[in-house]
Amino acid sequence: MNQLAVIGSGSWGTALAIALAPRFDRLTLWARHAELAHEMARTRENRRYLSGFALPSQVEPTASLAAAVDGAPLVLTAIPSRYLRAECRALAPFLSPDVVFVSATKGIETGTLLRMSELIEDTLGSQLAPRVAVLSGPTFAKEIAAGEPAAVVIASADPELASRVQLAFSGPALRFYTSRDVVGVEIGAALKNVIAIGAGICQGLGLGGNSVAALVTRGLAELTRLAVALGGEARTLAGLAGLGDLVLTSTGDLSRNRYVGLQLAQGRTLADIVAGMDQIAEGVDTCKAAHELAQTTGVDMPISEAMYEILYLSKPVRQAIRDLMERPLTNE
Repeated sequence: MNQLAVIGSGSWGTALAIALAPRFDRLTLWARHAELAHEMARTRENRRYLSGFALPSQVEPTASLAAAVDGAPLVLTAIPSRYLRAECRALAPFLSPDVVFVSATKGIETGTLLRMSELIEDTLGSQLAPRVAVLSGPTFAKEIAAGEPAAVVIASADPELASRVQLAFSGPALRFYTSRDVVGVEIGAALKNVIAIGAGICQGLGLGGNSVAALVTRGLAELTRLAVALGGEARTLAGLAGLGDLVLTSTGDLSRNRYVGLQLAQGRTLADIVAGMDQIAEGVDTCKAAHELAQTTGVDMPISEAMYEILYLSKPVRQAIRDLMERPLTNE
C-alpha cells in the first residue's frame, strides 16, 4: 500500500492528506471543483478550507476521479455524508477490483438510515463489503494538520484488513487502534454531532459546567442504547469513537456542530446559520436520521428528539431544555 487516494478536499480530507502523506510514496487529493485543485497545486496549500498548512510534496491535487484512484490500492473518503452516495457512484467505474475502501465520513443517510459503510456497500456492491473499513475518533482537522498527537480507531468486520490499514496509516503523531465493531464506531461518530449541538445550546445560554456535563453524559447513554439496539457493543461507545469524540465535539471551540448550537441559543435561525458556514455541520442532517432511528427502533433518545424539535419544528431552546428536565423520573 504505497499509494493512497483521498476523496474530498475539505478541511478533514486535506488534514488527513497532510498527516498521512509521509506514509506513502504518492497521495492524490481529489477536489470536486477544478479551480480548487488547480489552486492547491499552484500554492501547495488549501487556502479555502485549511489555510496555513503546506501540502507535502507527495500530495497531488486533482479534480479527476479517474486520475485520483488510478493505481491506488487504498481509497479514503472524507466527504460530507449527503454527497457520499453520488461520489461513490461516480467512483465505481475507476476502482480496481481489490481496492481497500476506508470511510472517514461521519453520518447517517437521511431516508435510508444507512451508516456510511452500508451506503458504500449499497452503492459499490456487496463484493466490496469485506474490504471496507471506517475511521473515527476525537479529531479536529487543524490539530491533525499541525501534527498534534491524536488517537483514532480503524474498524472493520475483517480484523486482518483493519490491521493492514492500521499499519499503513499509523505514525509518530497519529496512533490507530483497531476494532471489529463497525456499528458502534459509526453510530458514535454520527450521533455525537447531534449531542454536540445541544452542548452548544447550553453554553450559548450561559449555562455552566454542570449542565454541559449532564447533557454529554446522558447523550452518551442514548448513543450507547442505539448502538446496542443496532448490533453494536456498549464498550465501543466508552472508547475513542464514542466518549472521546463526543467530549471533543461537545466542548471544543473548533466544533462546527457546537457552533450551530451556540448560534441557535443566540436566537439565529437554522437557515441563517447554515447559510453563513463554509463547511457542513453533519449533526444538522444526522438529527433527522436520529429522529427516524428513535422511532423505528423504539430506543429512547430524548436529547436527540429535543434537538430535532429545535432544528426542524422551531421549538424554543429554553422550552426544549425545560421539557428535558421535566421528563418522568427514572433510574440511571
